[in-house]
Amino acid sequence: MANPIVLIPARMNSTRLPGKPLADIHGAPMIVHVWRRAMEADVGPVWVAADDPRVIEAVAAAGGKAVMTRFDHPSGSDRIFEALGAVDAAGVHDVVVNVQGDLPTIEGSLVRACLAPLADDDVDIATLATPITRDEEKDDPNVVKAVATELDPTRLRALYFTRARAPWGEGRLLHHIGLYAYRREALRRFVAAPPSPLERREKLEQLRALEAGMRVDIALVDTAPLGVDAPEDLERARRMLAPGKQA
Repeated sequence: MANPIVLIPARMNSTRLPGKPLADIHGAPMIVHVWRRAMEADVGPVWVAADDPRVIEAVAAAGGKAVMTRFDHPSGSDRIFEALGAVDAAGVHDVVVNVQGDLPTIEGSLVRACLAPLADDDVDIATLATPITRDEEKDDPNVVKAVATELDPTRLRALYFTRARAPWGEGRLLHHIGLYAYRREALRRFVAAPPSPLERREKLEQLRALEAGMRVDIALVDTAPLGVDAPEDLERARRMLAPGKQA
């Protein structure tokens, strides 16, 4: 786990917010905000994997690095796998961190936290979750829940991910944060596998890994970054990132 690389997939053709990577947030495109925060994590080189030359130009103008990928990838994982082959064909980096391009408020500490479970050699993929504190999120299908068994107070082993309220009964519910750290071979295996039945049913690609028998561990963190999926999310991000405010 000595040499991570951070890849940020950016797709222009968002159904609910077209042109999302270039959405302006206080004078900078959203993808540039994400790139800056990934750089602040300081875990390794950061590349944006884009499907549009305008995104590459925006990242380059901010001083970042970006690589062009196919526009028709079915998922961000497929996009970063193509990018990995382009920017690290020699296989120098053994861990690949996938930071979604619509997380402009992501903190560098969360990127670093996602790497921690890979200290265990048995873990294929690491991800994040935080306890749900708002009642309205418990039954919100857009808030993905992680069902997991506790290994220690800060780490769990994932058993399932779902859009439903789960598990049943008293106790905390966990909001899954879609940030992943893959062992390089695990990423290759993941993208080579076809979409699984539960993945198609829940529309959650991480279920492909579990159905393929891969081990996914979760680092617990205190807060979830804002994911920008719709115009109202973009406005919230602008408020959170207003000059003088903390995300």
